[in-house]
Amino acid sequence: MVRAKTIFKFWRRLSVLILLLLYLSGCSNQSNGDGTIRVWVHAGTQEERQIITEQVQGFNASQDKITVNFTFIPEGSYNAQIQAASLSGDLPDVLEFDGPFVYNYVWQRKLIPIDNLLSEEVQQELLPSLIQQGIYKQERLYSVGTFDSGLGMFGYRSQLQAAGVRIPTSYEDAWTAQEFNQILATLAEKDSKDRQVLDLKLNYRGEWFTYAFSPIIQSAGGDLINRSNYTSAEGVLNNEQAVAVMEQLQSWLEKGYVDPNTDDSAFTEKRVALSWGGHWNYRNYLKAAGDDLVVLPLPNFGNSSKTGQGSWNWGITTNCKNPQAAMRFLEFLLQTEQVLAMSNANGAVPATQSAIASSKLYGEGAPLHLFSSQLSAGQSVPRPQTPAYPVITSAFQQAFADIRHGLNVKTALDKAVITIDQDIEDNEGYRDPDPEEISCQKSLFQFINCLLMTNKT
Repeated sequence: MVRAKTIFKFWRRLSVLILLLLYLSGCSNQSNGDGTIRVWVHAGTQEERQIITEQVQGFNASQDKITVNFTFIPEGSYNAQIQAASLSGDLPDVLEFDGPFVYNYVWQRKLIPIDNLLSEEVQQELLPSLIQQGIYKQERLYSVGTFDSGLGMFGYRSQLQAAGVRIPTSYEDAWTAQEFNQILATLAEKDSKDRQVLDLKLNYRGEWFTYAFSPIIQSAGGDLINRSNYTSAEGVLNNEQAVAVMEQLQSWLEKGYVDPNTDDSAFTEKRVALSWGGHWNYRNYLKAAGDDLVVLPLPNFGNSSKTGQGSWNWGITTNCKNPQAAMRFLEFLLQTEQVLAMSNANGAVPATQSAIASSKLYGEGAPLHLFSSQLSAGQSVPRPQTPAYPVITSAFQQAFADIRHGLNVKTALDKAVITIDQDIEDNEGYRDPDPEEISCQKSLFQFINCLLMTNKT
C-alpha cells in the first residue's frame, strides 16, 4: 500500500516535471569540476541582481582556488525547476530558496546540514531568526541567509496625534487588541471621506497573507499547526483564540475601515493613516510622509506582539562534491561589508549583528531599528518547520480569502484544518523517504529523459 501510494504520487507530479525536462537536459552534462561551484540564484530585483553579480566577481577575484559560476532562475518557476533538477541529478552545488521551503527540501534530501561547515564565529553573529528558520530535523542547520525581513505597521504621526492616539516606541508597548480596535474606530470617525483608514495590502497575493497575518493568530494563542509533533492543525488553527482574532480582522473589513488598495497607493496618497507592511515599503513611504512617518509594531492580541520572519536563504545541495568550497563562498557573502551591500540594495534587515550595528537603517536609534530589534529579541515566529508547509500556507491563504469575503470565520479555519490534516495523512506524516524510493524515482526520470533525447535525434 505504501509503495502504491508513492508510485501514484510520483506519476501525478511527473507530468509537470516533464515540461521542464527539455530545458534541464541541455544543462545535464555540465561538470562541477574541482574548484568550480555551480550556484542558482533567484532573479530578484535589478538591484539585487547587480549586487550578487558583483559579489560573485569579488569572490572569484579574491582567491584562485574556487570559481563560482552562477545562474539566475526566474522566481515564478524556481521551485518547479529545483524539483525537476533534483530528479534528473542536475542540482547545482549551492541553492538560494525562499526560507520556509527549506524543510520540504531537506525532507526530499536535496540539502545537507551546514552547521559543521559554517564557522562558530559566523553562527554567533547571525540573527536568532535566521538560525531558527534554518534548523530542521535533529536540530541541524540546513540554511543561512544574508538578510531577513521586517514586518509591522507604518503610520502618519500627525494623524495619530490628532486622534489622541498613543504611539508605541517598541514591541514591548505595542497597542493591545482593544486599543487597536478603538484607534480604528476613532480614526474612521475623524475621516471625512470614506472611513477607510487602514491598508492591509489586500492588493498583494500569495505568501503575503500567511507571512503578514499568521503572527496575529500566534499573538492571540493559536498557530498554523501543532508544533509539538506537526501532525495536525486541529485545535490550534481553529481554536477559540484563532477564531476570535480573525473575527476581529473580518470586522475591520465589514466596518469599512480597510482601503482595498487596488492601486497600491493607499498610504502614499494619504488615503489611510495606517498601513500593514514590510521593510520593502519603507523607501516609498518615506518619500510620501517624510518626517511624519512612524514605524509601529503589530498589536498585542494577548501573548505579546508577534511579527513575521523569513526571506531568501542559501543551502548546499546533496549534489555538491566540495561542500567546504561552497561554504567559503557563503561565508564570503556573510562578511559585514557584503551583508550591508545586499541590505542597502533591497532594504532588508541585515543578517548579522555587526552589520546591523553599522546599518544606517537598522542600527540603534535608526528608522527601522524596530524591525531588527524584534528579530533579535525573538518576537518573530518562523513559519512551520515541516515539509507540509506548502500546503499549510496555501490552505491559510484560502481561509484568509474566504474570511475577507464574508465566510464564517470558524467555517473557513475548519476548512483549512481539514486540508492540512488530509495532506499530512496522505503523506504518511511526512516520514523520511526511503532511499530506495528516491533512487527509483531518479532512475525512472533519467530513463524517460533518455527516451526523449533519443526521440529528438
